Amino acid sequence: MYFRHVNNEQYIKRCIELAEKGKGSVSPNPLVGAVLVCNGRVIGEGWHKQYGAAHAEVNCLNSVKEEDKPLISKSTMYVSLEPCAHHGNTPPCADRLVKEHVKRVVIANRDPFVEVDGKGLEKLNNAAIDIATGVLEKEGNWLNRRFFCYHEQKRPYIILKWAQTTDGFIAPENGERFQITNVSSQQLVHKWRTEEDAIMVGYNTAKNDDPSLTARLWKGKNPLRLVIDRHLVLPKDGKLFNDDALTWVLNSNKEGQEGTVKYIQLNFESDIIPQLIERLYNTKVQSMIIEGGAVLLDSFIEAGLWDEARVFTGNKVLNKGILAPQLKQLNPVLEKEIVGDVLHVYVNPDSKYEYVKGGEL
Repeated sequence: MYFRHVNNEQYIKRCIELAEKGKGSVSPNPLVGAVLVCNGRVIGEGWHKQYGAAHAEVNCLNSVKEEDKPLISKSTMYVSLEPCAHHGNTPPCADRLVKEHVKRVVIANRDPFVEVDGKGLEKLNNAAIDIATGVLEKEGNWLNRRFFCYHEQKRPYIILKWAQTTDGFIAPENGERFQITNVSSQQLVHKWRTEEDAIMVGYNTAKNDDPSLTARLWKGKNPLRLVIDRHLVLPKDGKLFNDDALTWVLNSNKEGQEGTVKYIQLNFESDIIPQLIERLYNTKVQSMIIEGGAVLLDSFIEAGLWDEARVFTGNKVLNKGILAPQLKQLNPVLEKEIVGDVLHVYVNPDSKYEYVKGGEL
């Protein structure tokens, strides 16, 4: 059954706002927010806060005050994603909605996960609960682009990130570390690191910059660190080999794990990117940031294997050096000034996940 309500979009927007609060904490689950409304009054709100913990619909229902509980059976549940229908770490949300006799359910997106994918809607329909789907569907797609990409394309969502000077260089000619952006931009990058599952650099970046690839300037989890070291020659006292986070060393010689360092053996006689993507998919890594250097970034661009690019232009000039990657004939979907730096965000024109103006990164 389908029904119309003038405030559908208003409440789904609120669901999306709530869902964003779970960013960095729920992967490999999706971001989900829920709002319960009776006669134009919000009586409950919730979002998925932590992987393995209660889902948005349950948190929403549990937030209803005791005096409002009799209203649940007369209410509309707004939720950014189809309620789950399977037993995972928690019971099915669709069953809980049926048990509570919720009158109507409005959904932004159908869940592509094979264990759900229409089964939640079917349970609601079988219980004679009114259903509306596709409300702010594009906004919902953007919200859960990592989750959707993983399940629909069988790979992580890939974000390219680099900083360039005003004259278009990413580093000096000798490849030495050169800070292009300011502290505010660096802090934003560290925030992003807490929101993605993995982060990757090439051999030269690891050797020249000795990066930590952790979120030191922002509170949150550290991502899985990936580094290319074909012949295993990077010094073991490098920051990537410390115990701050798990590190995958992509190489041609060795498979196994030593403490927080896992050696991933790949065939370097052929393209390693598809091999890596398969390993990440099988490990349920839903997103990763490629942070450099230029050769690694260019390899993903040339393969067309990227979804989003976040490019900082700092107020610095090098005159000569290593050229920054080029995204030919693409216009940014977002431009933002950050204390003198400029951030441009691009979306791959072949991506299924369209940026919606005003959407969060």
